[in-house]
Amino acid sequence: MLGSLGNLAALVKQAQQIGGRLDDLNQQLKSRRATGSSGGGLVEIEVNAVGEMLACKIDPTLIAEGDQEMLEDLIRGAANQALAKGRELHAEAMRTLAGGLQLPGMDEALKKLMSG
Repeated sequence: MLGSLGNLAALVKQAQQIGGRLDDLNQQLKSRRATGSSGGGLVEIEVNAVGEMLACKIDPTLIAEGDQEMLEDLIRGAANQALAKGRELHAEAMRTLAGGLQLPGMDEALKKLMSG
């Protein structure tokens, strides 16, 4: 019985440590940046590794042309590229957090993360 309590206490301590590391990781991910661009750099989108859009830059010539459909396509392309890069940063950080350990379900979770 006492051995079981010791194991439980060790598990709780490990869970608290992992929780703290996850909090730290989340803060790091918010500061990591990924940029996507389209139209030869006419549209650029910057996101962080938790999927928040931080910036959207549009070349003024695109606005002057007034081609709304093309502009929407370029924004969507740049955003999708930036988000994919951000998800890769997130997955990379999760692999680092796991410290190279093969955790059950980790590969599947990363695949889901990467597919958006």
